[in-house]
Amino acid sequence: MSEDNSPYLRCYGDNLATTPNLDKLAQSGFLYTHAYANAPVCAPTRNTIITGVYANSNGHQHMRSKYNMSEKIDFFPNFLRQAGYYCTNNRKEDYNINPDQTKDIWDESSAKAHYKNRDESQPFFSVFNIGVSHESSIHKTIAKDELRHRPEDMILPPYHPDTPEIRHDWAQFYDKIEDMDSQVGDLIEELKRSGEYENTIIFYYSDHGGILARSKRYLYDTGTRIPMLVHIPEKYRHLYPSSRAGDKVNRLVSIVDLAPTVLSLCKIPIPTFMQGNAFLGEERTPDPTYAYMFRDRMDERYDMSRSVRDKKFRYIRNYMPYRVYGQHLNYLWNAPSTLSWERAYKNGKCNEIQSAFWREKPVEELYDTENDPWEVKNLALDSSYLPVLERLRKANRDWMSEIKDMGFIPEEEYVAIQKQSPLYDTFRMDYNGVRIDSLISVADFVLGSTKDDIQELTSLIHSENNPIRYWAATGFLQLGNDASEAFYELERAGNDSSKSVSLVIAETLYRMGEPEKGRKLLLDALKSDQTFARVRALNIIDCVDENNLEVQKETCKIYNNGKDNPRAFDVRACTYLLEKWASDSAPD
Repeated sequence: MSEDNSPYLRCYGDNLATTPNLDKLAQSGFLYTHAYANAPVCAPTRNTIITGVYANSNGHQHMRSKYNMSEKIDFFPNFLRQAGYYCTNNRKEDYNINPDQTKDIWDESSAKAHYKNRDESQPFFSVFNIGVSHESSIHKTIAKDELRHRPEDMILPPYHPDTPEIRHDWAQFYDKIEDMDSQVGDLIEELKRSGEYENTIIFYYSDHGGILARSKRYLYDTGTRIPMLVHIPEKYRHLYPSSRAGDKVNRLVSIVDLAPTVLSLCKIPIPTFMQGNAFLGEERTPDPTYAYMFRDRMDERYDMSRSVRDKKFRYIRNYMPYRVYGQHLNYLWNAPSTLSWERAYKNGKCNEIQSAFWREKPVEELYDTENDPWEVKNLALDSSYLPVLERLRKANRDWMSEIKDMGFIPEEEYVAIQKQSPLYDTFRMDYNGVRIDSLISVADFVLGSTKDDIQELTSLIHSENNPIRYWAATGFLQLGNDASEAFYELERAGNDSSKSVSLVIAETLYRMGEPEKGRKLLLDALKSDQTFARVRALNIIDCVDENNLEVQKETCKIYNNGKDNPRAFDVRACTYLLEKWASDSAPD
């Protein structure tokens, strides 16, 4: 598994790529043309791989988190080990689970983990993680004369402005993909020297797409489409997905399918909890119609979107459309290309397509990926595509309901839920009398609410269920000043015992022109002992452009109390705000 790279390989038709080893692997194996990561970022993806369950069904969809895994779920290498396989992982794990639960997945998991350490004649399953193409590879600029790919040769997506930094980062990324290809070649040559090449099925894939802004972390093809190559030796030709090696396979496959596929190849029964489809082996399923994706909190920034893809169209539903696409993430802003794009936008040098990243999202997006591969022309409001929109909207809704999507419960509630049961079990039990279908219906209702729905929203905000009140508050936030007739009702509701609810109300009050009342709720959250309440409050402070001195002081306290752990999400959020205020010449 390589990190953070879309199918920018010569075998996928990218003539800028220098990938001879992967091209050779494709020639001797099978290239999957429609392969996808279910999450556009690593930890939720790796959670999905290791369990065969969508991370948003597990409650492990946030990047990053350490919530408990349900006892109803098991890691797929455990089934291989029970069948006698020697299982190794070299080296990255990042499974987004309480680390106490992940200690015994592998026979070996380290930089030295290797199939050569097994007993003689023992079958093996080995994972090698290649990190050279990771997003961090463009954080430090390589001198132009040291690059092997030339910035002037880069073909830029239409959403990227043509700046030197963006061209340079693209060229540097292609260099890193070439380096990754070389490491894949080394691993294959090592396998050949071991004498096991003709006995071994090889999967090559990336954990998700990347890496310049609007790829990794985003539910477009640039963030979710991945390379997937499978080499099957001649002795196992009965397992071929097509008539001959070297063929392209147009079946829809995704990361969640890997665990059941490996078990199917090894003739191990696939447990019923797994949600993917085996695409090879004795338990291979009929070709699926759709692949599904999800996006939730990314480090210190909250967002929530869901997506479904067939072979031609992509549908995206944004559950926080009031947030811009390009929320400031400390890690993403380490890339010179991101800073350059932001600077170009602020200086008025971006066209409409390039400016969209810095603006709020529509509720729905629909793209014809065959004719619009960069997904810049949203067809959701085009009436001629209404049948496609309705079909994919329903497929997305059915999937969320089927897997019991935990994303509809705000993260601030997770700690209390975990005291009763693991997150995966929540909607498989009676969660305060609310079923997942009801919660999704409320969330979908508020996204389309109008002034005529204020009475219904007011009723919902008095529900006994915290997530329902959260979504009702979101409906008021969407309406903003159009909900002014409910101001006094909202002001009273701001005293909600759930921080997830009171914080959405706080932002709504700002939008209604009542910053003093909203600020009080934000300050209460900043003083809270709930980490993710603080994170959401800090997000809102940025979005409403709050710079009140008392808010600044509380932000400084959070930063000073946590600065020994700069990776903590509330500290990251504080860091950005403090830098923002300093640049505005705010008081110390």
